[in-house]
Amino acid sequence: MSQSLIFLIPAFLYIALRTIFWFNAFPNPDEAYYWLWGQHPDLSYYDHPPLLAWAQGIFTRILGQSFFTLRSPNLASNCVFFYTYFLIAKYLYRGIAKLRLWQYFGAIALAIVSSPLYFVMLSLAWHDHLMMTLSLVSAYLMVTFLDGYAKDGKGTNWRLYCAAIAIALACLAKYNALFMGLGFIAAIATSPKHRPLFRDPRFYLSVAIAIGGFLPVLLWNFGNDFQSLRFYLSRSVDAGTPLMRLTEPIGFLLLSVVMVSPVNCWLLWQGWQRFPISLGNPSRSGGIPTPQILPSDSIYRLLAGWTFAIGTGLLTGISFFSTALYYWNITAYLLLFPLIPSVLFEAQGSAVEPILKGTAKRLFMGGQAYGLLFAILFVINYSFIPIAALLSPDADQESRIVFGWNQVAPAIQQASNQDLAKTPFLTTTDYRSASLLAYQLKDRQVTAISPRISQFTLWNLQQERMGQDAIVLSDDWYPLTATVKSKFARMSEPQTVPVSLFGIWLKNYYLTKGYGFKGF
Repeated sequence: MSQSLIFLIPAFLYIALRTIFWFNAFPNPDEAYYWLWGQHPDLSYYDHPPLLAWAQGIFTRILGQSFFTLRSPNLASNCVFFYTYFLIAKYLYRGIAKLRLWQYFGAIALAIVSSPLYFVMLSLAWHDHLMMTLSLVSAYLMVTFLDGYAKDGKGTNWRLYCAAIAIALACLAKYNALFMGLGFIAAIATSPKHRPLFRDPRFYLSVAIAIGGFLPVLLWNFGNDFQSLRFYLSRSVDAGTPLMRLTEPIGFLLLSVVMVSPVNCWLLWQGWQRFPISLGNPSRSGGIPTPQILPSDSIYRLLAGWTFAIGTGLLTGISFFSTALYYWNITAYLLLFPLIPSVLFEAQGSAVEPILKGTAKRLFMGGQAYGLLFAILFVINYSFIPIAALLSPDADQESRIVFGWNQVAPAIQQASNQDLAKTPFLTTTDYRSASLLAYQLKDRQVTAISPRISQFTLWNLQQERMGQDAIVLSDDWYPLTATVKSKFARMSEPQTVPVSLFGIWLKNYYLTKGYGFKGF
């Protein structure tokens, strides 16, 4: 197989799979939840900062509601994300012919999408794609500023301030962008050439810009009894047994390897080892010719190392006494991917001509096979049928809940017209089903009555709904409890709405009429 086909075939397949998902898959619960936030504009929200919700509100207002609109912010951020990687490749491997540069960029991009973690997070209309993109943009601008500063003691002001703006926006997308910002500070602190920046007023102005971007979140918390901050301080605290706590870090690290891809993990480690050390030490290539032309005094490698170490170290530490999820560490690997070409490609003669062959070729193709298998299963699972439904009658409720809303909605509309004096309000027993029902019906007033605090809790419209009748949607995952029943003067017998797909039963929903709402 020619080298061109090695790149083009997986690229075509990834684009095709992503397109199928974006245009065909009903929102998963969190996608619908965040979409609904966008229909309720605010300074911030309970679970996450506001940037994605603002984007969803703007795109829906302009383009209307559709699967394409829902994931249009993804399309925009993906374009910026991969263009930034092209700029990074051009910066790191400067002086290389355009064709060779495109091969380097292709290897970087395909390594990223072959990672199940990045394929999923760049596909889903969650906060992560915006956070990753803005963090990467900020890192690129910061590297170019710091390298310029090391040369002339000044650097380019606009790069520093734009890096600060980008990291501020990244934190407005998701809080774990903070790991990238901490990486900036650690890299500056450990580089003698850059440490004088701590005496430069521009550094503190850029920090002020970054912190200032957090103002909407702070104002929202002031007005909402610090609900979001208290949620993050108390969430996931789980003492567990000593044995469970000892196994949590192992689980976090192993799952991280699986989701980044074992092949990618090896390539990232080898790439970081072979690339020039940022403080001027010689290349660690061990005699293996490497194609980089980046000056060895660039801070890039040091920053990549700190970004990985800070996120991974902090989350591993947290996992000893709380819960740390592998995807919280998604910024850790962003700056390591561009180092992969130094492992995959061989130099030919005096010219830097990339040749992918031997062990490197087998590794690359194995990594692509791994990523494509996961991507295919992911798209089938969320676009066509939950794979678990073919194997078990009740496994993977998270995937099953995505399907069947075109069957549930008519039943709800029919029930709303029967035995109720006025149009009832619609509620469910969990934020997931409430969000999906709101998306299906295009009804921003759907709510949830659930013991779990969510954004629905803060949208409490108790006074407006007091005394009203309701249609309550429940399922076996989140059943109708005595607590929910106590919120109404009386309730009807439930009506079962079975959901099936291609003749395969997925789950049952239950519609219950509640009369005389008594309040949350």
